[in-house]
Amino acid sequence: MPADLFRALAAGGGGPAALEVLRRVQHSKHALLLRGVLTAAVGHPQAALARGGYELLAAAERRDRGAVADVVCHPWVGAWAQRTLLALREQTPYDDAAPGVLATIAAAAAIRTGLPAEIEVPAIGDTVALPSLGTAEVPDVTVATVRSAPDRAEVTADSVRVRIPVRSGEGSSGWRPLRRLTCGICEGAEFEPLLDDASPFRMPAAPHLARLDDPGGWISPFRDAWKLLSRHHPAFATEVAALVRVVVPLAAPEDGLVSSSSPETFGAIAISEPEDACTLALTLVHETQHVKLSALLDIIQLTLPDNGTRYYAPWREDPRPVSGLLQGAYAYLVVTAFWRRQRRLSSQAQADIEFARWREAASLATGTLLGSGRLTVDGQRFVRIMEATLRTWQSEQLPLDARTSARERNDRHRALWETAHGPVRHS
Repeated sequence: MPADLFRALAAGGGGPAALEVLRRVQHSKHALLLRGVLTAAVGHPQAALARGGYELLAAAERRDRGAVADVVCHPWVGAWAQRTLLALREQTPYDDAAPGVLATIAAAAAIRTGLPAEIEVPAIGDTVALPSLGTAEVPDVTVATVRSAPDRAEVTADSVRVRIPVRSGEGSSGWRPLRRLTCGICEGAEFEPLLDDASPFRMPAAPHLARLDDPGGWISPFRDAWKLLSRHHPAFATEVAALVRVVVPLAAPEDGLVSSSSPETFGAIAISEPEDACTLALTLVHETQHVKLSALLDIIQLTLPDNGTRYYAPWREDPRPVSGLLQGAYAYLVVTAFWRRQRRLSSQAQADIEFARWREAASLATGTLLGSGRLTVDGQRFVRIMEATLRTWQSEQLPLDARTSARERNDRHRALWETAHGPVRHS
C-alpha cells in the first residue's frame, strides 16, 4: 500500500486508487486460497472434484480473464475457501465445507465465459451455488453435473434438470438467480449490488439470515439512499459503489435496523430490511468502512495479538478487544463525517446531535487506542491520522442544545456500561 494511499485510508477515505489496490489484494488472496484448497485436498474424497475444478477454472481464465476474476472474487468464495482450507489442515471440518466446491466455482466461470464444459459438482444443502449467478435446487443428491455452452447452461442430477437462462438472468424451475437491487443512475454514478438470500456461504458469520420471496420493499429505500449519497456524499458514494457487490438480507429485528460485514466475505454486507433512506445511506457508508479496513488488514498489521485486554467502545454494550475497538473507531470516523456533511443539508437538530455525539465518541476511542500499547508501528501511524482528522472537526460550532444532548447520551451510555463492566479502562 503506497504511503499516500495509506494516509488517505487512515483519514477515512482513500479514493479510487486505494480501492483498486484493495481489490487487487483480495483477488490475489482468493486465488491463493483456491490453490491452497487444491493442495490441501489431496487424499480427500472430493480431491478429484477439486482438481477438475481447478483445471476448468484455468481454461476459463484463458478465455476471459476479467469474467473469471469476477467469479473468483465473489464474496462467498473467500468464506468457503478460508473455512475449507482450515478444515482440511486441522481435520476439524466446518459444516458444509467441502473442497469439491472448487468445481462449482469453475462451473460458474465456464458459464460466464461461454466455455463449453461438463463438470461434476457437489451439492451443498440440496443446492448447487454458482458464484455471481445463483443457486440451483437439486434435492436429495450429493453430486450434480453442470453443463455449459456459449448460449445455454444447465444443472442435472438424477431425474432433476435445472435450466440456467444465461442471457436473460431470469428465474426458471429450480433456478434462483441472484437478483439486482437496481438503484439507478444519479449524478452519473450507478449502484446495482446483487441480492443473495440463498447461497450457503453468503455470510457464514452472520446470524438470522433471511430469504426474500419479494424484494420489492427494498428497492425504494435503496434508490433513495443512493440518491442521497451520490448527490450529497459523492466520495462515500464512490466507495460504496466500488466495494459493495452483494447485499445479504437479515431477518428484521423488533426495532430499527441491523447490519454486519465480515473479513471472510470482501464485497458483501448483511442488512435487515431498510426503513428509510438516510439510515440506509449511513449504514452503507458504515459497513463499507469495515470492508475497507478488513481488506487493509490482510496486508498491514495494525494491532498486536489479542492479550485478553478489553476496552470501552461508546457504541457497544460489550467490552471490545483492541482489534474490535479499531474497527469501530474507523467506522465511526466516517459516521461522524457523514453527519458533519448531513447537518449542512438539513435544518434538523438531529444531524447536529449525531455529529456532536460521534465526534466525541470517536475521539475517545482513538485516544484509548493510542494509549493502549497494543498498536503496531503502522497501527500508531494509522490511528494518529484518524485522531488528527477528528481534531480538525472539534472547533466547529454547534448549538448548545445539540452539544448538551450529545453529551447526555454519551454519559448515559458510559454509565450503563460501567454498571455492567466496571470503570472504563483507557490503557
